[in-house]
This record gives sequence, C-alpha cells and structure tokens, in this order.
Amino acid sequence: MQRSVVRPSALFYVILAVTVAGGALTTAMTFDDILQRPVLPTLGMFLLIIGGWALSLTLHEFGHAFVAYKGGDREVAAKGYLSMDIRRYTDPVMSLVLPLIILAIGGIPLPGGAVWINRWALRSRTVSSWVSLAGPLSNLALGVVLTAVVATVDMPPGLFAGLSYLASLQILAFVINILPVPGLDGFGAIEPYLSPKAREFGAKARPWAPLVLFALVIGVPGVGSALWSLTDTVFAAVGGDSFAAAVGQYVFMFWR
Repeated sequence: MQRSVVRPSALFYVILAVTVAGGALTTAMTFDDILQRPVLPTLGMFLLIIGGWALSLTLHEFGHAFVAYKGGDREVAAKGYLSMDIRRYTDPVMSLVLPLIILAIGGIPLPGGAVWINRWALRSRTVSSWVSLAGPLSNLALGVVLTAVVATVDMPPGLFAGLSYLASLQILAFVINILPVPGLDGFGAIEPYLSPKAREFGAKARPWAPLVLFALVIGVPGVGSALWSLTDTVFAAVGGDSFAAAVGQYVFMFWR
C-alpha cells in the first residue's frame, strides 16, 4: 500500500491527545478516593474512556477498510475510510439509537460506525469474510494489549482501573460484533457462504436485527446473562481483571 493512502487525520491525533490527557488525570486518584470520585480524576476517567473508545471505534472501522482496500476495493480510499477520521464512519442508527441502548445497559454513549464496502470488487469470498472479521479482531487485539499493559506495568490505581475498564469494553465489543446476527460483523463473515435466500433475508433483517438483539439483552435475563458470561470468560482468558474493570466503570459512570 502506498504510504500516502493511509494518513491519520488531525482529528485522530486530537482524540489520542484527549485520551492521554485523561489517563494522566486519573493518576491523581488513590484507593481512598475511589468511592468519593473527586472531580479532576473522575473527569480524567471520563476522558480516558470516551477518548479510548473513540480511538477503538476508528481503528475498528479502519480495519474493515484497510482489508477491503488490500482485497480489491480501492473506493474506500476515495471515501476517506483510510484517513482514520471518525466522522467518516458515522451512521444514523449506529450513532444515535444503539448508543442510548448501550448506555442503558451499562455501556458508554459513543457513536457506532459503518463503512460501505463494494463487495463485488473484492477478490474472493474469503477476502469478504476477513473484511468483516477485521473490525472485531481489532477490538480483541486492543483488549489483549491493554490487558497486557495493565498486568505488566506498575501504575497508579486510577489509571489501572481505567485501562482495565477500557480493555473490558474492547472484549465486550468483540463478543457482540462477532455474533452471527444480520447487521453485525459475525454475520458478515459467514454471509458470502450462505445461500442466496439466506443472504436476502440477512439484507432485509440488517436494519433491525441488532436492535432486537439489544432488546433481548435488556429484557430477557437469560440472554443478558449469557452475553455477560461469555464476555467475562473471554476477558478472564486474556488475563483481564474484572474487579478493576468494575471500579473503572463505577468512576466513569459518575451520573449513576
């Protein structure tokens, strides 16, 4: 790939700077401060999680576009998907509806995203599957890296909790996106191998199937429990600290 094709936007670096600044503020939080949630460290936790999630969203969608570009869809470059500009990845439903649902079940209110791939330009069904898998695998990779950093680097309690929570969010994003539900990446990975009738059904279900999934997660205890159990299992498997992640979530969600 030509070096000039992939060039992170200025906004990407701004979000990165906000994330780093948030992490720096969390270092002022001690164990004794956690229950009180002091203003500046709590603000830092908010910025760390919001900024970190925005970065991960950008890398998730960039992953789709990068693999698509390498696989034959050169239009993604012209659409700006390789610029790592989060504004290129916004989608009305994913940016407005789902964040509210995610917030209600304990997630964070950030935009989802979408990149529009010309599947006909891709070289093979295998490439098409990897285009879909690239996004959730980027979340998994980020979750593993953050967990490894937390496990190996000595850091203040606030930063430890914040990075643990951010890592757990990456694992949650991986688990959700890998599900074989129309509209999610897991379905996109198997779609090239389905029958025409199944693909037609998937296309019709794509706009509303994720909403049904989240409604089931919220309204049906067994579904929600299974999702959280799977997430906890994967998080533990990569060495995650669930207690530290819960502390990070508590500090981050100061409005609760």
